[in-house]
Amino acid sequence: MTCPHQRWGRRVFLGLLGIGLASAAAGCGTAPTGSDPGEPGSGVGGSARGGSGGPLGTGLQPRPIRPPRPVDRPHGVVELFGGPAASVPARQLALTVDDGFCDRCVAGYAAFAQRTGVHLTFSPNGRYASAWAPQAPVLRPLIEAGQVQLMNHTFTHPDLTKLAPAGIREELERNEKWIATTFGTSTRPYFRPPFGRRNLAVVETAGEVGFNRVVLWDGSYSDSELITPEFLMAQAHRYLQAGVIMLGHANHPTVLGLFDQILDVIRQRRLTPVTLDEMFHTQRPPVTS
Repeated sequence: MTCPHQRWGRRVFLGLLGIGLASAAAGCGTAPTGSDPGEPGSGVGGSARGGSGGPLGTGLQPRPIRPPRPVDRPHGVVELFGGPAASVPARQLALTVDDGFCDRCVAGYAAFAQRTGVHLTFSPNGRYASAWAPQAPVLRPLIEAGQVQLMNHTFTHPDLTKLAPAGIREELERNEKWIATTFGTSTRPYFRPPFGRRNLAVVETAGEVGFNRVVLWDGSYSDSELITPEFLMAQAHRYLQAGVIMLGHANHPTVLGLFDQILDVIRQRRLTPVTLDEMFHTQRPPVTS
């Protein structure tokens, strides 16, 4: 596996070196070919809910709720772009964290949850088990307490629209089995399709195996690739609002030095981070072998 500086041009790498990110990137794992899109609605046929917002104190306006969209297939499948209407007056915010090919980032997020008590929903891929398994002793008690939730993001992070139904089932069921074995919890009924890409065959097949809540997002740090701290915080100021499902990634170390700043924005806006179970009033089903 190669690090980001081995994949980028010299000019880009030197630019990152100037802001102190290149040396951090040098110690990271490598992203799979393609990563989840950063901008809300990218690759999912939607867009962010309303205007661009802005930093705290610049007239930030609440975003209109985009209601769950039923999919024209059986199994009661719905697509979730943001929280239900009640999540806005309740000041709820769902922080979701995908992938996890950076060992330090997964460890940093686990320590952040343990240290602060913030509620998070992780979407790990089993292909990165070497990064996640060492954090099981930290995360298992938080999962049992309801502070942390896991949802299915497939085992190898493929574009599901390019797979046959049997391949889609294998990706979801293999990841579910790995999570159940490692963390003692089920991910049903929530799953996030890699890159946000799905079609009717994907959502119908997912519904057949118990994943009838397709979780998209309407806010993002845009950190599936390496970005600057300034850009990540600009995204945080823009999208951390009541009712938002926020997309982040445990892929690059930029976020590791920003947890307290992100938490300050959340506190100043009087937001309450919740898991998807808390936002949508669901419960974890029993783990099945």
